[in-house]
Amino acid sequence: MTHRRRLTLWMAGGLCGMLAGCAGLQQNPYYDPAKPHHTPSGFRNPGPDARIGGGFLRWQWERRLSGLPKPPGAAHRDWRVAPELALLRSPAVNPSVTWIGHASLLVRLGGLNVLTDPHFSERASPVGFAGPKRFHPPGVALADLPDIHAVVISHSHYDHLDVDSVRQLHQRSGGTVHFLVPLGLKPWFAALGIDNVTELDWWEHAEIRGVRFTLTPAQHWSARGLFDRNRTLWGGWAVHAPDLSFLFIGDTGYSSDFREIGRRLGPFDLAAIPIGAYEPRWFMRTQHVDPAEAVRIHQDLQARQSLGVHWGAFEMADEPLDAAPRALAAARRAAGIDEAEFFVLRVGETRRIPPRPHISGGSGR
Repeated sequence: MTHRRRLTLWMAGGLCGMLAGCAGLQQNPYYDPAKPHHTPSGFRNPGPDARIGGGFLRWQWERRLSGLPKPPGAAHRDWRVAPELALLRSPAVNPSVTWIGHASLLVRLGGLNVLTDPHFSERASPVGFAGPKRFHPPGVALADLPDIHAVVISHSHYDHLDVDSVRQLHQRSGGTVHFLVPLGLKPWFAALGIDNVTELDWWEHAEIRGVRFTLTPAQHWSARGLFDRNRTLWGGWAVHAPDLSFLFIGDTGYSSDFREIGRRLGPFDLAAIPIGAYEPRWFMRTQHVDPAEAVRIHQDLQARQSLGVHWGAFEMADEPLDAAPRALAAARRAAGIDEAEFFVLRVGETRRIPPRPHISGGSGR
């Protein structure tokens, strides 16, 4: 695809976003006026400095003038490692986390195999011929996964909610895999013929085989088409099992929510925190944290360990694909944090997490 065509497609996407923001005031069936993140037509970030919108066309114009970031070329091969398939398919002894790529993780805890934002397709796009393309295949092929018991979805953007991946996971499980989603996404799954779905509001929880899943606040937004901006909710997922307390943040800008999450639901043994897609800051700041802010979130949560995700797979911002781990290392040094405390994995790599004998964290509400 030519640069001109790519720019045209991105500008069309920006125009779609603006049209969506101006769409008619369809009633929000979940609307609760007592909740500041609810609106009559959808959802919002309640903070006064957390409004997200505008600037897309300016960003794309500046990208064109300055030149797009260069892909990492052959260097990205060093990011991959052969997955330990025998380990992933064996009965769990200790909790573990495997980075499949981008925001997709396989987390084994409490006797469950849990996937976060599963994305196994070549592009993060509504079409197969355009949009951000993967720079490396998933670290574990969908066909090589162990039986998946639960899937958590953070929001509706195409790099986090992939229709082909969702459909294949449902079919592969014979309909037994349980999808947990933010408010408003259950009808999207129903249109695919998937009904084993639980949708939640912030701070609400559900249990699967003794493991508790709580939807947590995040500062972001949602849209999949022309007229659905912020019609569905977004968030992260706190997962409490007897052997591990885990937090998947999803996409977010920095906010005070993380201190509250840590207070109400922590402490966490492991937090998966996004570190990529953060430049330019004037445009990305309210919706994507940079590595320094990711370190602040790690500290706010008082997490025992954190894992950096949401980098290296798709060119979605102005920083080079391999910039996030280097920036994270600098941010760690500045904060006096050891690499073992806030680490990154290679694509396909599994890290065993020492289990705790008891989880003392909160239980949500």
